[in-house]
Amino acid sequence: MAPSEASAPPKRVIGLISGTSVDGIDAALVEITGKDLDIKVELLAGQTYPYPADLRERILAICAGEAISMWELAQIDDAIARAFAQAAQNIQTGHQPATLIGSHGQTVYHRPPEPGGEGKKNLGYTLQLGRGALIAYLTGITTVSNFRVADIAIGGHGAPLVPRVDAFLLSHPHESRCIQNLGGIGNVAYIPPRTDNWLSQIRAWDTGPSNSLLDLAVEHLSGGTKTYDEEGKWAASGTPCHPLVEKWLTQEYFHLPPPKSTGRELFGVAYLNQCFQDAEPYQLSPADMLATLTELTVASIVHSYRTFLPQMPQLVFLCGGGSRNLYLKQRLQLALDKIPVLTTDEAGLNADFKEAIAFAVLAYWRQLGIPGNLPTATGAPAEVLLGEINQQWTVKSGQWTVDSGQ
Repeated sequence: MAPSEASAPPKRVIGLISGTSVDGIDAALVEITGKDLDIKVELLAGQTYPYPADLRERILAICAGEAISMWELAQIDDAIARAFAQAAQNIQTGHQPATLIGSHGQTVYHRPPEPGGEGKKNLGYTLQLGRGALIAYLTGITTVSNFRVADIAIGGHGAPLVPRVDAFLLSHPHESRCIQNLGGIGNVAYIPPRTDNWLSQIRAWDTGPSNSLLDLAVEHLSGGTKTYDEEGKWAASGTPCHPLVEKWLTQEYFHLPPPKSTGRELFGVAYLNQCFQDAEPYQLSPADMLATLTELTVASIVHSYRTFLPQMPQLVFLCGGGSRNLYLKQRLQLALDKIPVLTTDEAGLNADFKEAIAFAVLAYWRQLGIPGNLPTATGAPAEVLLGEINQQWTVKSGQWTVDSGQ
């Protein structure tokens, strides 16, 4: 699909996302210019807005498989949308208003495509709550949402969707790079040097558990007094149990070839409970357990690189909440030896809000008619436009008109 030939003047866009850690809504207000490789993004404001405690508990319960009625589902969908809309309004304080929102929403269920009959795959399924129509209604700003379904509809995983943005913002003329997101689930984008056909050589997939598993363990081991391990200090006081890590690495997911995606459906509460059972013979302290779970994240990343990349990268950039886990970063640097492990901050792209920035860019591309997915990342057979546009309608001269968001 050819990109729009229309000019792309500077545009102020809000990106919104809450990841699998469900720790809050990341909001980024950005100014975007350009279209493809000439795209430039300036972060004007970034902030994480925590969910109300009761809403977070309900989201986590749904992610863990708790049964709810359709009435409850609608209530929670709207509650999440209202929280996202409030975040969008708050992030604009003190700035010129945005004219477009890109909202990923809150993933509560993700099922990758599966083998089907007659040589066809069964389509994957994904559900993000926080409907864009309500966000547009509440904010008065055209909102692009539901980004994953178009890729899934043609046989892709619908994830990861950020690699195309990573490629256009973080690629290098002569250097191969891995952009490693450490959100609730870890995912990598391998970006070769910008030479001929470089986009077709990009590879990306979910590497396995990251913050979501660690946060669940911290909450359990602290008796609910902590929700995460700040800078990995608790884990850093322990010692990893390598035989356990080797046992956990035999899990089938780690050995599936890309494209692949995963979530709390696999690496959630039940998986963590099994990890605790596996650890019983070793009589690990809480710090040892956290160090061992951290080592699983590190080992799964390194295993992914060595097994599935065409070659090891020359540089690794970290982003997401886990990039602030200094112990995790230290262990990954040790495992990757001489390959520098930095954060995207050092490339001029804020590591905390990179995912929110990416969905602002994907919304911007959607309005310009530019595809947002990379088939080599999601497994889809073609590039497609991502996201559903929820136009904001206003009354002018007694008639309903669409706010184009231009």
